[in-house]
Amino acid sequence: MADTLEFNEIYQEVKGSMNDGRLRLSRQGVIFKNSKTGKVDNIQASELAEGVWRRVALGHGLKLLTKNGHVYKYDGFRESEFDKLSDFFKAHYRLELAEKDLCVKGWNWGTVRFGGQLLSFDIGEQPVFEIPLSNVSQCTTGKNEVTLEFHQNDDAEVSLMEVRFYVPPTQEDGVDPVEAFAQNVLSKADVIQATGDAICIFRELQCLTPRGRYDIRIYPTFLHLHGKTFDYKIPYTTVLRLFLLPHKDQRQMFFVISLDPPIKQGQTRYHFLILLFSKDEDISLTLNMNEEEVEKRFEGRLTKNMSGSLYEMVSRVMKALVNRKITVPGNFQGHSGAQCITCSYKASSGLLYPLERGFIYVHKPPVHIRFDEISFVNFARGTTTTRSFDFEIETKQGTQYTFSSIEREEYGKLFDFVNAKKLNIKNRGLKEGMKQSYDEYADSDEDQHDAYLERMKEEGKIREENANDSSDGSGEETDESFNPGEEDDDVAEEFDSNASASSSSGDGDSDRDEKKPAKKAKIVKDRKPRKKQLESKKGKDPNAPKRPMSAYMLWLNANREKIKSDHPGISITDLSKKAGELWKAMSKEKKEEWDRKAEDARRDYEKAMKEYSVGSKSESSKTERSKKKKKKQEKQMKGKAEKKGAASKSLSSTKSPAKNLSESFKSKEFVSSDESSSGESKKE
Repeated sequence: MADTLEFNEIYQEVKGSMNDGRLRLSRQGVIFKNSKTGKVDNIQASELAEGVWRRVALGHGLKLLTKNGHVYKYDGFRESEFDKLSDFFKAHYRLELAEKDLCVKGWNWGTVRFGGQLLSFDIGEQPVFEIPLSNVSQCTTGKNEVTLEFHQNDDAEVSLMEVRFYVPPTQEDGVDPVEAFAQNVLSKADVIQATGDAICIFRELQCLTPRGRYDIRIYPTFLHLHGKTFDYKIPYTTVLRLFLLPHKDQRQMFFVISLDPPIKQGQTRYHFLILLFSKDEDISLTLNMNEEEVEKRFEGRLTKNMSGSLYEMVSRVMKALVNRKITVPGNFQGHSGAQCITCSYKASSGLLYPLERGFIYVHKPPVHIRFDEISFVNFARGTTTTRSFDFEIETKQGTQYTFSSIEREEYGKLFDFVNAKKLNIKNRGLKEGMKQSYDEYADSDEDQHDAYLERMKEEGKIREENANDSSDGSGEETDESFNPGEEDDDVAEEFDSNASASSSSGDGDSDRDEKKPAKKAKIVKDRKPRKKQLESKKGKDPNAPKRPMSAYMLWLNANREKIKSDHPGISITDLSKKAGELWKAMSKEKKEEWDRKAEDARRDYEKAMKEYSVGSKSESSKTERSKKKKKKQEKQMKGKAEKKGAASKSLSSTKSPAKNLSESFKSKEFVSSDESSSGESKKE
């Protein structure tokens, strides 16, 4: 028989909610890990008192009772798994796994039995329903009646808030059955009652969530936050984790208490209690217990009189009472030497702490993400500026967290941390490409050679060179095709010639009308070839020398066929990975040989580029001279045409009087007697 049994997708009933997780049974005991919170319940084999198998709503369930009265319920088993579990319990725990079915008669009259932490309502020998008394928040009595109120369950759509029991009177003298019922409930219920004095009190502590200043009263079983407006009572059983985090300014400390279930204020839920302390603030503390009680209860973890920094005293007392270890940042150090990274989550700026087993963000809203619930992480460029990047985390449940506005100097440190923790990186190649554009990140991944990275580097260099070439070319083209001095001269000559040709105000008006279209036509005519030339220069010159390959690419081209023959049918991506592994494992002497070849190729490339640039400059100068010569010829032709037009215009003005005379001449037969006499008198 196997020493362990493991079950996935098992549901644990805790305070009315069903939490999914994984269940493992071993010789040592039973372990259940909650998938949502990461909380682990460990039941030692020696503590098990009874095991019950029964049919429930989610299939079949397992109920375990311990010797100290605790009850654990796990649902989601299949009927076929009963034999396997029964044999395991007999072999390793020496317990009979009893089968007990629930009563489904629908009767509401029966017997109440109190067993440990459980209230069972039975009809005959069969239970109808069971109530874990830790779910009870209040118990009130009336005449022949007991009312139980329950903690609200935030995860459930519908919550049971109240149950009333009718208790009939009995003939026994001196015993009130209602009070006896209530006392049995209150002795095991999760009803917080501040009985007795507090162990110690911390005054006016600054709390970030919930915001305000609170007096913290430490009681044996719960924590009491007393503020000006609100009071909170937090049982130690709801404390999930403790964190002690140094602020980036190295002058303050965060003390974070993770709670499940959270404390409530109206519709607001606080899953984290965050206290802020100054490192310079000291305190002398005296516990409200005698030395023997302190030694017996805390076993040397606390003493009656203590002194030191305020944050140390609070964290030390909480650790002793809650009996949980305090999580502090691990070996991570950011670019500035701090153990955190400044970033933004949603609308607020805060600090992201990489821990040994997760990430925690403080403080608004606080977020804790464990490594085992992370599906992948993603490095993305900042949306507003290139001086920052975003760090995205997606969990296995599909929840996505985006921490934005992280300074680019933090990239290398964060990448090394994520890589060391072996988290799945969604865009490994893309991220490396981003690193190439930041000089500060050049050596952030020294321990692993990435063939895809090499290719991205080569392509990035080519794109950068092409961008520089196109920008240089476009600048030269602008200088050649647009010369303000020349255009001004053209306009001046045009207006001068027109001004000299005009002889009257009417002619001047007509000339101005003719000049406007001519000016527009000239601008359009000059700009069209510029666009064509710019478009032609956008592409890469095929005659330009090709960039030299890196040492790795030269080696890969020489050995690609050999790798293919050694690994028949290998894909392109696998070939790149294999090549990267071989290159990484290659000795330094062999790599130097390819480095020399790459250096020789680089020298040849630089020499060819010099020759190419000299040739291109001479061609461009020839082109420029021919353009100037062509422009000069066009100006001369235009000047001659304008002079010819002016001469023809003056000639037409001299001929106009003769034309008027010919139009006013009339023959003699049409001349009247008055006109002839006047004409004769004029002759005389």
